[in-house]
Amino acid sequence: MIRFLTAGTAAMLLLAQPGTADARPALGPDSAACEQGQGPAILATITGLKDRKGRLKLELYPANEADFLKDDRDLEAQGKVFRRVWADTPAAGEVAVCIKVPHEGRYALFFTHDRDGKNKFNFWSDGGGVPGNIKLGRARPKLGTAIVDVPNGVAPVTIIAQYLRGLSGFGFLK
Repeated sequence: MIRFLTAGTAAMLLLAQPGTADARPALGPDSAACEQGQGPAILATITGLKDRKGRLKLELYPANEADFLKDDRDLEAQGKVFRRVWADTPAAGEVAVCIKVPHEGRYALFFTHDRDGKNKFNFWSDGGGVPGNIKLGRARPKLGTAIVDVPNGVAPVTIIAQYLRGLSGFGFLK
């Protein structure tokens, strides 16, 4: 059965899409790519933040085990994909950070909440997460939980922040 949209229904659907005037504002230096739907880019909605301190960071890696979470200097020296964007944590409201990608394709994405603002991951206070939203525990995130397939436009993902939760390692706040 073929259904046709009325002009009003089509307008509502367009306004609900990332990259339109009514979409939540994206944070970070790449925000225009997501707000204008220019892409290719990833719009990461971050939920479950412990607080509104510090800065938020997204890092883009090649989607393979050998390069995921590898040092950025090594990746750049080898001419491989790596991109990092920072955004100040907003005092209130939804949090969505945009990161451009070089071209459509498959990438790995890692999120960090740098609560103390020292630009070095503090195991005891900082948070992190991946789009797969699997509990990180005490292990390094698995590549499969960080994969994002990016079309020519904007790929929306949701990342639930995780923080150290005792002996079990990193987990979601309750």
